[in-house]
Amino acid sequence: MAEYELVFIVDPRLSDEETVAVSDEYKDLLQSLGAKVTKEESWGKRKLAYEINKLNEGSYVLFNVEVTSDNPFVEVERRMHQNEKVLRYLTVRMDEGRLRRRSAPAAAPAAPVSAGGAKAAE
Repeated sequence: MAEYELVFIVDPRLSDEETVAVSDEYKDLLQSLGAKVTKEESWGKRKLAYEINKLNEGSYVLFNVEVTSDNPFVEVERRMHQNEKVLRYLTVRMDEGRLRRRSAPAAAPAAPVSAGGAKAAE
């Protein structure tokens, strides 16, 4: 079983109900693809580090996801990339660091955790 974190930023102009609807859409998609969302957090509207599509803030959502079989994030990220309501997203495998530490020699430093899925600037 693999553990992931999925963070995405939703357009701040959406109402709270619309933001929840977007979040529920991706939660349902993950579950339909065989993943289990173990934790869901809404961080609310926060200032962005840089402007995205002429916006200075966004609504942040975090999912902790457990995956037992195939990686469902290919489809989820494809849909997020096509959704204009989602400004950015990032998927990080959380247990990868533990896997690398087990296989790495004791003297070698741990490799950084890889991340992917950032949406290209438009």
